[in-house]
Amino acid sequence: MSAGSPAAGKPGGFVNWVDSRLPVFSYLQKEYGEYPAPRNFNYWWNFGALAMFILVTMIATGLLLAMQYTANTEMAFDSVQRIMRDVNFGWLLRFLHMNGASFFFLVIYIHMGRGLYYGSYKAPRELLWMLGVVILLLMMATAFMGYVLPWGQLSFWGATVITNLFSAIPLVGDGIVTWLWGGFTVDNPTLNRFFTLHFLLPFLIVGVVVLHVIALHVHGSNNPLGIDPKGPQDTVPFHPYYTMKDSFGLCVFLLVYAGFVFFAPNWFGEPENFVPADPLVTPLEILPEWYFLPFFAILRSVPDILFIDAKLAGVLAMFGSIFVLFLLPWLDTSKVRSCRFRPTYKWFFWILVLDMILLGYVGGNQPDDLSPLGVRFIVLGQIGTLYYFFHFLILLPLLGKIERPRPLPASISEAVLPANRAGGGAPAGATAQRMEKAR
Repeated sequence: MSAGSPAAGKPGGFVNWVDSRLPVFSYLQKEYGEYPAPRNFNYWWNFGALAMFILVTMIATGLLLAMQYTANTEMAFDSVQRIMRDVNFGWLLRFLHMNGASFFFLVIYIHMGRGLYYGSYKAPRELLWMLGVVILLLMMATAFMGYVLPWGQLSFWGATVITNLFSAIPLVGDGIVTWLWGGFTVDNPTLNRFFTLHFLLPFLIVGVVVLHVIALHVHGSNNPLGIDPKGPQDTVPFHPYYTMKDSFGLCVFLLVYAGFVFFAPNWFGEPENFVPADPLVTPLEILPEWYFLPFFAILRSVPDILFIDAKLAGVLAMFGSIFVLFLLPWLDTSKVRSCRFRPTYKWFFWILVLDMILLGYVGGNQPDDLSPLGVRFIVLGQIGTLYYFFHFLILLPLLGKIERPRPLPASISEAVLPANRAGGGAPAGATAQRMEKAR
């Protein structure tokens, strides 16, 4: 049955009565059942659905944990211990929530990496990409505030160090820090406002996700070839083809997720955070969670620049590393979306991936220590930071002008259907002419 068949998924009975007055079921059928998706999706497209699943999981477990948590500096640490020991399945809820944060960031980073590789940020999907970056920023804020709630040593000192970064802003920095703290030090007002924001921000993320999905469905999904569908022969209904594919990916994801929850629940944690917060004892190392380490490395790697001191320069570079992603649709000047047809840029994409791994490794070590290469970590961090900004601000604009992409297929069906691959597609000369016209 075709995707546009009026009989497909028609509701009946009570559902039909509701749908005739509030067409929510018809909307879901249209947007998630009959939605024409490109027929060549690979498994990298599973990560959008995985992100939705883990977001729902985080909200559900967070609501249940909030019922047992006490946002008071005298009782927060003990309330977490009570959740772990006395609340029925409290240990499971906390381990799902705690490890869910790491898996949420892992899924989002892969999801964004797929967008970078296949050019999903290019016109007409610029706003779709920008909404995704907004979701990333909201996730970072939510995760940071959640890390403070257990009120262990790293919770307290992490909040102190990170909020103090705003003091580097001229004129208004100290006022911002005082406003964030709710006083003149990290204390009970800080914990209360962080708990409130950590509770509310996920619902704001849901709102932005809704806008993200709406923007996605306006122009349709990108695909591995980076070319738009030319007709019904290039698409298939989202259900059952991709609902089943997403379900398989979800099962694999759940196996890995459950493995950490049940067998290595504290693998992402730090021992220092099992000690109650003590303002008089500073931990030897104050490190953020792994998903912040690349940006933490950028923060620490920037030296004094002219009249800007290292602290302010580091803060500007750290926030600039996120802001540059908003500009990505206009920084990349290539007319071709997918790396499949950009042989030169493909290498630089993987260099960027290695660079982010390097920055994460540097962020997890002390700047003055020697790396296995015999180079101080601060130097490695500076090299990684320079390449990060070079990639987006210099390489992408230039490469789009000088790179010669491979010819694009005439349509998705020409590339994926066996008969067309055997020679039934458009002539190679016609494809080459289209490429030259695009350039």
